[in-house]
Amino acid sequence: MPLPFLTADRAFDTDDIALPFDDHDQWRRPYRPGPWRVGIAALALLLASFVLLAAVVIAAAGATGGALLTFGVAALVIAAALRTLRMGVWVSRAGLRHVSFFSTRTTSWRQTGAVRTAQQPVRWLGLPRTVQGQALILVRNGGAPAALLTDHNADFLSRVEAFDRAADTVEAWYAEYATAPALAPAR
Repeated sequence: MPLPFLTADRAFDTDDIALPFDDHDQWRRPYRPGPWRVGIAALALLLASFVLLAAVVIAAAGATGGALLTFGVAALVIAAALRTLRMGVWVSRAGLRHVSFFSTRTTSWRQTGAVRTAQQPVRWLGLPRTVQGQALILVRNGGAPAALLTDHNADFLSRVEAFDRAADTVEAWYAEYATAPALAPAR
């Protein structure tokens, strides 16, 4: 008995296909989240499920204060996992958005001086250790350059082709919209 819903009957590998962009006004990530980022978030959600189970047991035992504290810890772990999945570079017709764990920086295409790939020391999985690698650099008008993506972060570790495609896509968005006239907001 064949079970086609359990197999991947495709003529191509879906991990290497760039995401389609239907509406350029929506914020889109021009690449898929990497296995390290998804794995970290999955482990955090697994931990949160155990913490939620512990909270239910504590609540059934009658310790309301402990149960509320445990529910709060589970909510923080879930929020951290979701934020981890949200991290990365997002593009739209309005500009470029760099989402990190604690902050989000949005730069309009008009404020962008250049977007380019450079060979430089990069952080390995966001840790203090640096290795030689490639980085997608954002140069703001009158500002210091900032690394948006690296080939050693949680999205692109051991996926050099995916990094190259993502960097090319962001550079293409910059080439298309940095010189385009400013759009009037929709009413």
